[in-house]
Amino acid sequence: MEYFDDAISTAIDTFEGKLDDSVNFALGEFSNIRAGRVSPAVVENITVEYYGTPTRLRDLATITNEDSRTILINPWDVAVRPEVTKALGAANIGANPIDNGQYIRMIFPALTEERRKEFVKHVRVLAENGRVAMRNERRDAMDKVRKIAKDIKLGEDELKTIETNIQKMLNDYIANLDNFLQKKEAEIMTV
Repeated sequence: MEYFDDAISTAIDTFEGKLDDSVNFALGEFSNIRAGRVSPAVVENITVEYYGTPTRLRDLATITNEDSRTILINPWDVAVRPEVTKALGAANIGANPIDNGQYIRMIFPALTEERRKEFVKHVRVLAENGRVAMRNERRDAMDKVRKIAKDIKLGEDELKTIETNIQKMLNDYIANLDNFLQKKEAEIMTV
């Protein structure tokens, strides 16, 4: 939507970008929570000491699914396999690494109903954190728009219209996040 001032348009565009970032961050966090099928995302951000440098596992190895409960990690550098095994063991992600000399296998246990409910609670907390972040961005955007409106002597009706549009944009993004939350909850509870 075109506004009366470029500064207001820029503030709205920045706000929308931050809402996108908040939703994408929450979705990234959702992907780290396993449902019926364990995802390589569970281990790919684990930090491994690689010749004295902390490095993410996804930058050191190929990570694949063998089946719905097993992840195979194949380090590109054979010398780093003990460090990878040590880092995976210390990560406390619900499975112990098994190093067979060629690759590292992690077998995750099947989820119990109780564990699924814990995951659903955790996903809801992540979604609420995303909503709070988006509301904080709305507050910042509203403050910025009010300051700009005061500086350019914008009328109250125009300001109210802009604030209504900001709120509508926020509501749309929250509804989108809630939709992703419902899908993730259903995925987690599916046996």
